[in-house]
Amino acid sequence: MSLHLRECLEAVEDIICEDDPDRSRLRDALVTLLEFLSSPEGRTDENCTQADLFFALHDDRGVSWDHLPGPLQDILFDLGSTLHDTISTPGIAENFASTPEQLLERVRRSTLE
Repeated sequence: MSLHLRECLEAVEDIICEDDPDRSRLRDALVTLLEFLSSPEGRTDENCTQADLFFALHDDRGVSWDHLPGPLQDILFDLGSTLHDTISTPGIAENFASTPEQLLERVRRSTLE
């Protein structure tokens, strides 16, 4: 996993773990993460797989996002479901709206309320 990816993931998780997360900061952190995963440098099989695992295994790290609004929970869930298919089987990721570009667009459109 690249250092930049790790920093982006940790920034998102740090905000999620706050008692009353600032949704604007969380949105910005997700945009930063997904812009990286959409970039030529970041859009790799390893990075997409590692990001997917990070969100898929959040419970294993004791991280809950039950306190967040439903639309935001949906985005976080999709980050940890078929994002890993982005490079190896892109049709699957596209079908579930889980490519970095699709997720980025969803975050940008969302009010996260």
